[in-house]
Amino acid sequence: MSPEPHKHPHPRPGGATGTRTVTTAVPARLDRLPWSRWHWMVVVGLGTVWILDGLEVTVVGNIAGRLSESGSGLPISSAQVTGIAAALYVAGACAGALFFGWLTDRFGRKRLFLLTLAVYLAATALTAFSFSSWWFFVFRFLTGFGIGGEYAAINSAIDELIPSAFRGRVDLIINGSFWLGAIGGSLLSIVALDTDLFAKDVGWRLTFGLGVVLGLVILLVRRNVPESPRWLFIHGRAEEAESLVAGVEERVRDERGGSELPPPAGEITIHQRRSIGFVEIARTVFRSYPRRTTLGLALFIGQAFLYNAITFGFGAILTTFYDVPTGSTGYYFAVIAAGNFLGPLLLGKLFDTAGRRVMISSTYLLSGLLLFATAWLFDRGSLTATTLTACWCVVLFFASAGASSAYLTVSEIFPMETRAMAIAFFYAVGTAAGGISGPLLFADLTKSGRVADTVLAFQVGAALMCLAGLVAAAFAVRAERRSLEDIAQPLSAVRPRAGAVV
Repeated sequence: MSPEPHKHPHPRPGGATGTRTVTTAVPARLDRLPWSRWHWMVVVGLGTVWILDGLEVTVVGNIAGRLSESGSGLPISSAQVTGIAAALYVAGACAGALFFGWLTDRFGRKRLFLLTLAVYLAATALTAFSFSSWWFFVFRFLTGFGIGGEYAAINSAIDELIPSAFRGRVDLIINGSFWLGAIGGSLLSIVALDTDLFAKDVGWRLTFGLGVVLGLVILLVRRNVPESPRWLFIHGRAEEAESLVAGVEERVRDERGGSELPPPAGEITIHQRRSIGFVEIARTVFRSYPRRTTLGLALFIGQAFLYNAITFGFGAILTTFYDVPTGSTGYYFAVIAAGNFLGPLLLGKLFDTAGRRVMISSTYLLSGLLLFATAWLFDRGSLTATTLTACWCVVLFFASAGASSAYLTVSEIFPMETRAMAIAFFYAVGTAAGGISGPLLFADLTKSGRVADTVLAFQVGAALMCLAGLVAAAFAVRAERRSLEDIAQPLSAVRPRAGAVV
């Protein structure tokens, strides 16, 4: 099935004071660049924040038992940490994604990816000083608020700065790096909770302090990442976009010994504008691109339910059915987290070569079918704690690549002016489905102690992944190695005509 045609009308000139019509080769110039040290700086400055997210989520889950103990310095129960605090983190992430996503499209990528990291750093630091449950709850919400904003600001900036030939693999590996943080969080909590090393009221606070230190290092690198030239030329700052891209080209030429770069593939003519209203964004996403919207919803909801089917009752399944000590579940989690990271790392390149449609649909379908097989083996009593974990590793190897491709998909298949809000919307829907509907559905199933209930949890997650895979087979856009402006024409684009050449 071919991609949806561009149905939105061309904007009429005169939509914003001081704007003009310009013809620019900036997107093509960025897309034809070979990989360079400058691109590594972008990846490190923007992409490593997902490691912090994985660290945050895993550490809080692992220290819940310690926080509830007498002498922890915080009057809170384990259920409040994994229930109320976790729900507030999810709510904060959804709200932050939508709020900062709107600001990112309006005020630029750089301002917002600096602001959202600052919010995360401040909230995490203040969480470490928690003295009461209400304080802990407030700053868990604000930590999530910053992380949710990161997803919108960072994914839009990365996709607009990375050359089209590398966009798929880079986006997948960056989103998959969440699981490096999860591994670190699992191992860090083992050390931090060792009372031979740290007092009960100190170790858990240090885990949040480490997140702040890592975030400050990222912030120092991130200050050197520029604004998106694509955002600049649409928002009336064409000369700045030209200067920025020329500087990057010069750096790349110097790195290559002065050899000339290949010529850009073409130009685009746009009418500059200052902002896009919510009504136009909603009309673009739902009316102009209904198949793409269906695709995004299917991908996000499918992966959210699969991950909750496996990971929400992870500890309960191991302790209930296999008598694994509570203190040892972190080692099993570190193993499946490694499988999650290896998927995007090893499969990412295929999303740029074999193509989006075949890889997205196959990773979703494979992970769903493999989870169905795992449920069948679990129901038969054929698995041990070790072999069940091995099955999960294989399932999540494919599922993680698929889940990461969901973020890639929604960040590249909608017009540039709506990119951050589109990411925010689908992230919020997926996060809400995983963080609210998922736990409500899976909590009783995985903790009941009945094999049939846990099998049903697995089957629900598997079915939704398979359904999303079928939607991807029908609707996925062949976006590999294509310019973002070719995949979804900017709302500001006009038919080629005379204008200022940038």
